[in-house]
Amino acid sequence: MDVQYLDFIFPFIVLFYGFVMTVVLHSATMMKIAEDRFPDYWLKRFRSHQTLGLICLVVGAFWSLQNIWAN
Repeated sequence: MDVQYLDFIFPFIVLFYGFVMTVVLHSATMMKIAEDRFPDYWLKRFRSHQTLGLICLVVGAFWSLQNIWAN
């Protein structure tokens, strides 16, 4: 794995993280499971990543599109 390949796939990793976090944090079913299984401390930290997930979703989408368009 060279630097150019890593530079190409990193925006897709950011996009994937943002997508997963946004879907899970906005899904009532998934949050119910998290509330049942996570300790309170973990649940609080998990919910605090909501803003980061949205930012990663938007930035990763534009960055990935830019990578696709540039190549």
